Amino acid sequence: MASNRTITFEELKAHTTKDSLWLLIEGKVYDATKFIDEHPGGDEVLFAEAGRDATEAFEDVGHSDEARGYLPPMYIGDFEKDGALKFNPGKPGPGKDTPPGPGEKVSNLMYFIPLSLMGAYFAWKFYSGA
Repeated sequence: MASNRTITFEELKAHTTKDSLWLLIEGKVYDATKFIDEHPGGDEVLFAEAGRDATEAFEDVGHSDEARGYLPPMYIGDFEKDGALKFNPGKPGPGKDTPPGPGEKVSNLMYFIPLSLMGAYFAWKFYSGA
C-alpha cells in the first residue's frame, strides 16, 4: 500500500461506472473495478457508494478480516482532506443531513394501497362465494 497520490473529489466522482469504480473508505481511495462481479453483496451495493464516502456503509456491514484483506491491493491513494466532500469518517458524502427530495423516500402508502386493494378483492371473493 505505497502510494503518495492524492485523489480529489472530482476524480472520485469521475469513477462511478462498471469500467472504472473507485470507493472512498476511511480516507483512502480504492479501485474496486475488478472486484465488481466478485463482490458477495452484489454490484449494486458498490455502485450505491461510488463517488462519496463509503466508510459508514462499509463498517455497517461488519466486513471480516478476510474481506478487509482485499483492500490493500486495490489501494490507489489518499483522499484530499480539504476537498469538496469534506471527508468525515463514519459519515457518508454530501447531502446526508439534507431532507430527502421527491422520489428519494419511499412512502408506506406505496405498499399499503395495493395491499389494501388486494385484501378487499379477496374478501369480496370469499364473502360473495364467487
